[in-house]
Amino acid sequence: MISLQQDAQGFIRMNRHFPGSVSVSVVFADGTTEVFTGRRLNEIYDQALAAYRAGNHLDAKGFNRGPRKKVQQGIEFVPVSPGMSS
Repeated sequence: MISLQQDAQGFIRMNRHFPGSVSVSVVFADGTTEVFTGRRLNEIYDQALAAYRAGNHLDAKGFNRGPRKKVQQGIEFVPVSPGMSS
């Protein structure tokens, strides 16, 4: 089982997908604990990544088709809240 801690802003550190069958325990800032499947956290990660790309005018692969400049390709922190495991 993997254990993650939510920070004060409501995010967990997740910069990659977890195996779908793994159990991930998330300790929230208020002290409660919830167990997520790797598959569910991967879905949450994908939604956060899509929102980041849309907000920064990137295409589905994370590329900016406009003028060339350095752009962060992904995200490292994912917002979670109690009740999202189901």
